[in-house]
Amino acid sequence: MQHPLRCHSSGGTAILLHMTTETEEPALTVDELAARAGVTVRTVRFYSAKGLLPPPVIGPRRVGHYGSGHLARLALIEELQRQGMTLAAIERYMQQLPGDLSPRDLAIHRAVVASWAPDATETMTREELERRAGRPLGEEELERLTAMNVAVPRDGAYLVDPGLLRLGVQLLDVPFGLETILAARGVLIEHSRAAAHELSCLFRDAVADSDSTAVKSLSAHMHPLVVQALLTTFQRSLREELRKWLPETGPHGDL
Repeated sequence: MQHPLRCHSSGGTAILLHMTTETEEPALTVDELAARAGVTVRTVRFYSAKGLLPPPVIGPRRVGHYGSGHLARLALIEELQRQGMTLAAIERYMQQLPGDLSPRDLAIHRAVVASWAPDATETMTREELERRAGRPLGEEELERLTAMNVAVPRDGAYLVDPGLLRLGVQLLDVPFGLETILAARGVLIEHSRAAAHELSCLFRDAVADSDSTAVKSLSAHMHPLVVQALLTTFQRSLREELRKWLPETGPHGDL
């Protein structure tokens, strides 16, 4: 069967990779950062005072500007809070992270943390959805977010997956049609389900003689480790594939 995603041109993908490296200059004011992250300005300043956020870049007129790295750190902090971690525990967690992590690296950490808990959704008005997205959303863009299952209309509002919202908004600007994006989503779902099934069978056989309490404890311990392993393995595999046909890829597979 022919694969729906054919690697016949590097142009569109090169644009996509450039758009998702998130190396743009910090351009958000503290108010804009707070709005994008769904927190208050007071919260941003509190986290900054605690050392959870790096200082802003001081621009003209002594105005501090924030970038995607600050936004990614706020998203990670929010996820850690959702897991029930105390502020002291969050401080320890953040202090252990390397200081040079990119927004993409922080997003991976957030994905791993998010895997520790069941999926959660939030109900948002269109105004709130646009505020969290950081941009106005036209009807066509809302339809694309709905098709990607990021924001589903429900009783005059939207049922939003916060973990997918930022990714979904970024995908609105990629030079691919919705059909290609949905095909890619299908590939990821199909193969991730297959991997989950195979790993589940493997681990189940390995603990077949253990009691149920021990199995549950081991499952809770292994869950984040397996997700981290899958993310790392996929990243490396993707870099290897891109290195074969994308000349813009760096010597170390940098995306």
